[in-house]
Amino acid sequence: MKFFLEPFYERVEKPWGYEIVLTPKDSERTGKILHVAAGKRLSFQYHETKEEVITLFSGQAVIWLEDNEGEIRKIPMELKKGYLITPPQKHRVEALEDSDLFEVSSPEKGTTYRLEDDFTRPDETESLRQQKNRGWN
Repeated sequence: MKFFLEPFYERVEKPWGYEIVLTPKDSERTGKILHVAAGKRLSFQYHETKEEVITLFSGQAVIWLEDNEGEIRKIPMELKKGYLITPPQKHRVEALEDSDLFEVSSPEKGTTYRLEDDFTRPDETESLRQQKNRGWN
């Protein structure tokens, strides 16, 4: 068994704000804080394997979630409540004002398919994930 005694922190700049990753890459789960600037949106996307829960802690945001009939519902996020996203559910977060969210997920493996992206980034594959700029800087 491997124990961790030192805290972990990695800031990842994103075109919509930034992420603060709180867990080492080889962890069984990923925890991160997402800071999304007012008026910015994450990709409209779905994951091949990643399951995640997103919680709004400050600000105002709308989460787009695909329902069981394949329709996209735009839901104003409630503070401190979790929104479960399972593969291959389509989703997006849109910040109405500067917003901080917490995400816990299974590891980012497989492909994240970007159906629409305000920053014209490509799908995120395993090989692209290994690059420092991930294809958008």
